[in-house]
Amino acid sequence: MYKIGEFSKITNLTVKALRYYDEQGLLVPSNRGENDYRLYDDRDFDKARLILFLRNLDFSISEIKDVLSRYENKEDLSYYLAEKKAFIERRIKQEKALIEQINHYLLPENNKEVNVMNYDIVRKELEPVTVASIRFKGKYADVGKYVGTLYKAVKDKAAGAPFNCYHDAEYKETADIELCVPTRGPVSANGITAKQLPHISAITTIHTGSYETINLAYKALLDYAKEKELPCKLPSREIYHKGPGMIFKGNPDKYITEIVIPVE
Repeated sequence: MYKIGEFSKITNLTVKALRYYDEQGLLVPSNRGENDYRLYDDRDFDKARLILFLRNLDFSISEIKDVLSRYENKEDLSYYLAEKKAFIERRIKQEKALIEQINHYLLPENNKEVNVMNYDIVRKELEPVTVASIRFKGKYADVGKYVGTLYKAVKDKAAGAPFNCYHDAEYKETADIELCVPTRGPVSANGITAKQLPHISAITTIHTGSYETINLAYKALLDYAKEKELPCKLPSREIYHKGPGMIFKGNPDKYITEIVIPVE
C-alpha cells in the first residue's frame, strides 16, 4: 500500500490533485488507514495512469468519469479515443468558421459598426390571415427542421411569405415558436394546425441582412414603442420576405425580414 505522498511520487500527480480526484469520485483510494489517511494499491496505480493519460489528451473530468464507469480493457479505450477525436474535429471546424467570420470583419470594406443601421418604423393594420402552422419549443435555429414538413402539407395552397410567431416576451434558450405559412383555405395534415390569426395593430420595420444582427431591428421597434408610449403585445412576428432556401442558404447579406410587434 502507498501513502498519498508516495503515491504522488510514483504517479506524477500532486497531492492536491489526488485529493481532488478522491472528492470527485474519480480516484478513490482502495483503503483508509488511521485518521482516515488515504492508502493506494496497484489497481489504483493503473487507474491513476489511465486518468493521467486521458488528462494529457484533454479529456474533461466528466468525460474521464464516463470512461472509467465503463472501461474494461484497452479495446474499450480505442472507442472512447475515436469519439474524442471526432469531438475535436468538430470543434476545429467550428473554430475555423469563427476565424473566417473574424477575417470577414477585418476586411476594410466590412469593418463597419453594426449600430449605424437606420430602421424606418411603420404603423400598420394587419388583416386576419389564414395559416397552417407548427408550434414547438426549442432553439431559434430549430425552425429549419419544420419548414419542409409544413410546406409539404401546404403544397400549392401557400399564399404568402412564411413567418414565425414568437410567444415569449424575452430571448430564451428554449423558445415558444410558431412557424406559419399563409394559405388559401384551411390545410389538413397530421401535426399541422389550421387557424386564422386575428387582426392586429402593429409597428413594423424591415431588416436587411443576416439574422445575427436582427436584434437591432427589435431595439429600434422597442425604442419607438417607448417613445410613443405604445404597450407591446404578443406574439411578435418575423416575416421572411427573402431568406435561405430549402437547400442553399444563399447570401445572408441580402435576406429581407419584416419584424412585426403588435401594439395596443
